[in-house]
Amino acid sequence: VLGLLVWTLIAGTEYFLYPAFGWVMFVAVFYWVLTVFFLIIYMTMTYTRIPQVPWTMVGLCFNGSAFVLYLIAAIVDACSVTKDLDNHNYNSWAASSFFAFVVTSCYAGNTYFSFISWRSRTLQ
Repeated sequence: VLGLLVWTLIAGTEYFLYPAFGWVMFVAVFYWVLTVFFLIIYMTMTYTRIPQVPWTMVGLCFNGSAFVLYLIAAIVDACSVTKDLDNHNYNSWAASSFFAFVVTSCYAGNTYFSFISWRSRTLQ
């Protein structure tokens, strides 16, 4: 839901005029789609039918990459928000920056828990 907020707040503006917001949109939409994909896989328990895939490692890599790229995107988003660019888009961009950092912290926590899960499986 928070990732959806990030890209909808930006998509409602003229973000395509500023390349920095294009990068934020790419990261937000890409990881939102992948998160929904993994949510469906876990909710339908499809991962139990494909035991060849190391799901703990997949989760760790996914969450780790999401954390790093979302952190970069959140910083880019925050640095790009100025009233000088376009006044009527300022509030949407500022809100998207806030929510990008919230999503980053969520992915950071998920990366930590994925690491703990991966670590406990490798020690067995």
